[in-house]
Amino acid sequence: MRTRHGRIQRYEPLHAAASPRSRRAVQTMEPPAPVAPAPPAPSRGRRLLSWIATAALSRAVSALVPLVLLPVTLSYLGTDLYGLWAAVLAVTGMVAFADLGVGLGLMTRLAPCRVDGDSDTARRYVSSAYAAVCGVVLPTCGLLWLVGGFVPWPLLFNATGTAARDAHLVALVCLTAFLLNIPLSLVARVQYAYQQVAASNVWQATSSALSLPLALGAVYAKLPPIAVIASIAIAPLLVNIVNTVWTFGWRLPHLAPRLRFVDGRGVRELFGLGGLFFLVTLIMVLADNADPLLIAHVLGLASVTAYAVPARLFNQLGALVTLVNQPLWPLHGEALARGDLDWIRRTVRRMTIVSTLIAVLPSIFLVAYGEQFFAAWLPISIGNRSLLLGLACWWVVLAAISPRFMVQNAAGIVRPQLWGYLLYLPLSIVGKLLGLHWWGVAATPFVAVVIYTVTVVPAALYGYRRALRIRTT
Repeated sequence: MRTRHGRIQRYEPLHAAASPRSRRAVQTMEPPAPVAPAPPAPSRGRRLLSWIATAALSRAVSALVPLVLLPVTLSYLGTDLYGLWAAVLAVTGMVAFADLGVGLGLMTRLAPCRVDGDSDTARRYVSSAYAAVCGVVLPTCGLLWLVGGFVPWPLLFNATGTAARDAHLVALVCLTAFLLNIPLSLVARVQYAYQQVAASNVWQATSSALSLPLALGAVYAKLPPIAVIASIAIAPLLVNIVNTVWTFGWRLPHLAPRLRFVDGRGVRELFGLGGLFFLVTLIMVLADNADPLLIAHVLGLASVTAYAVPARLFNQLGALVTLVNQPLWPLHGEALARGDLDWIRRTVRRMTIVSTLIAVLPSIFLVAYGEQFFAAWLPISIGNRSLLLGLACWWVVLAAISPRFMVQNAAGIVRPQLWGYLLYLPLSIVGKLLGLHWWGVAATPFVAVVIYTVTVVPAALYGYRRALRIRTT
């Protein structure tokens, strides 16, 4: 705890601070209170099962809303404007690293604070995290609006006609909403660290659900297309604001961020811990979200729509895989701290099967019946079986390797995956460009699968074994 003179004061437990004579007196008069035993592995398993169930339920809600909105927004915006919107969203995915890894570092730092019951240190980390992220996001947002008018957005997205006219507004609206949502999303990291995963899943589902009435209202009111896009972009901001007030006002008031708890040392610790996470996230999102931009420049915006619509549907599988596996991060951190490596190995094997099945079972349906589904669902002809098969393979590979990443993240072993993604980024971009020229849009996911398998997957397996080996030694 920080004293009023600015010094850090650490409080020892009472039995450690007392003199030997005092301890003997206490022992003769009243035995010390027993230390609560560590929760057994079945307890963690039951928590994980409940989180998986709520993740599946919330993802079902979150997946249904885009399915309902897709034909409405595609008809209202048109192919070119929808393709422009998809390309701008890809850019927002690329700047997902804007918090410099602070959110991931915060989740890792808060886990031991929860185990130790150290609310003072936890609040210092939470307050410092909000200050650090706002210190990055708010100036970036202001700079965007200052120089946005000088950016050649139509040239950047290869937009023509009506899409070229709206490129400036679409970019500003989507990027601004995304940037403002970065500090607001920190509440989800706190909820995960304090194992309130079910509540976090419900709030995420609510975020998607709110975009439905907002977008439909804008369409039925015949507002300009930019208003429809803005209504969908603003929904996560509104829900995260309410979630933040609810979490820090009622559920975790002892962690509520305050300016007086911001600590320079805490900020440095979060930036230092999040630095490697930042690099990994930066490379990963650049590689994974470059597809619409590459397709736009090689094949045009119409091909972006042909790729983005089925890719967005498959992305729901990826979001579900993430929701299922991300709770493993704090659970593995707890297990590593207690030396329960057998539980980690057993859980990783089981979750590999669960994650793979989550991706495989819906993918079989989409590959087999996706073309008929899109033809009956959308006002334009879109999708082909080769592209659907490639997207299915991509998400199956990611789902299968995801549980091993959670162990490395919990242990702070980030460098192996960093080297894997450093190889994957340039090789995938070159391979996708060649594939687009030679085989068309369907080649994009197949190229990604091949290069990811020979670069990132071996790095993930090595990092997982290293995390367990370091803990053993």
